[in-house]
Amino acid sequence: MAARDGLAAALRAAGVQLPVLDVRTPWPDTDGADAARPARYALVHLGVCSAPVAHAIAAVIRKGVAG
Repeated sequence: MAARDGLAAALRAAGVQLPVLDVRTPWPDTDGADAARPARYALVHLGVCSAPVAHAIAAVIRKGVAG
């Protein structure tokens, strides 16, 4: 949740808002010994965004890389 919230805040600060930012837990870890153990991490699902939002995200990344 903290990763999702941090990403959402950074995107908002850059003027970009994705329609969906969700946290999803992947399948359980299955290393053989403890197959029922829940996953140790979750995935931040960025959802689907429009082409203009994708361009805005790319521009923010390019600006950050150029520093």
